[in-house]
Amino acid sequence: MKKALTTTALLAALPLAMGSTLAQASECGKVTIADMNWSSASLIANVDRFILEHGFGCDASLVPGDTMPTGTSMIEKAEPDIAPEMWSNSLKEALDKGVEEGRLRYAGKSLSDGGEEGFWVPSYMVEKDPSLATIEGIKQNAKLFEHPEDPDMSAFYSCPAGWNCQISAGNLFRAMKLDEAGFDIIDPGSGAGLSGAIAKAYERKEPWFGYYWAPTSVLGKYDMVKVDFGSGVDKDAYVNCITNADCTDPVVTMYPPSLVQTVTTEGFAQRAPEAYDYLTKRAFTNNQMNGLLAWMEDNQADGEYAMEHFLLEYEDIWTAWVSEDVVNKVKDAL
Repeated sequence: MKKALTTTALLAALPLAMGSTLAQASECGKVTIADMNWSSASLIANVDRFILEHGFGCDASLVPGDTMPTGTSMIEKAEPDIAPEMWSNSLKEALDKGVEEGRLRYAGKSLSDGGEEGFWVPSYMVEKDPSLATIEGIKQNAKLFEHPEDPDMSAFYSCPAGWNCQISAGNLFRAMKLDEAGFDIIDPGSGAGLSGAIAKAYERKEPWFGYYWAPTSVLGKYDMVKVDFGSGVDKDAYVNCITNADCTDPVVTMYPPSLVQTVTTEGFAQRAPEAYDYLTKRAFTNNQMNGLLAWMEDNQADGEYAMEHFLLEYEDIWTAWVSEDVVNKVKDAL
């Protein structure tokens, strides 16, 4: 009888507990998160899904995404609810209009440093000669950077043909008159060819000079130094000329950071303000993401596996984004 009464009491309490859980979930409701088709975005999407589901009681799920179609769908159809890593410069006018019309919100920066581009050299070269951290030092020591096919020329590794960054790198090459210093542009043929050139040079401790960007697994694996052009950032020149294939008179400018934001629908932000607040705080530095991407590549990890690694091994980062109550719920789920 005692056992039966205990069971009855537990069953009676169950609807109350379930009701509390359902009430919490209903506040957030169903949440769709764009799982973009590159590693950093997939990692962030999986982190958001796990924290929103277990920390905030959301019915969270991932849907396939990419910059243009996801942004357009959020503006026109109010779905998905969240784009965790939106490189917004490529869709800025449409996104800004969506915000102005009350369809979207910018929650915050996914990458607090912004996307980073530049010309790079290996750190072991700068350790031997600090002048190689500047473009003038590079030009004065051009002979160090041996051309793979022409011994009379020096090698500058650019973006593969057809990539947007090929235009900006080529215009900056002209602006800095690197050809007059003896440099020739090397087309690596593909992204893998470009990263492979860095890896090969690093493993042999050979000179290397060229374009690259962050966050990437390559800059997580190999310690590279971004070359200072001595110009600062001229954003107008960059936007209006350097990125333009028809730019006739390029000027020297460092690459401005690319804005990388978390975008949500207005409906999600209004119905789940606490969950939205988490997204305003959730951000990675490029160094943090570079290291995570290197780990993903070394371990052939997808976004879900990398999410588990991140939440287990980097508590000091993610626990700063949420309350103690949410931290405990996420830890219990892990």
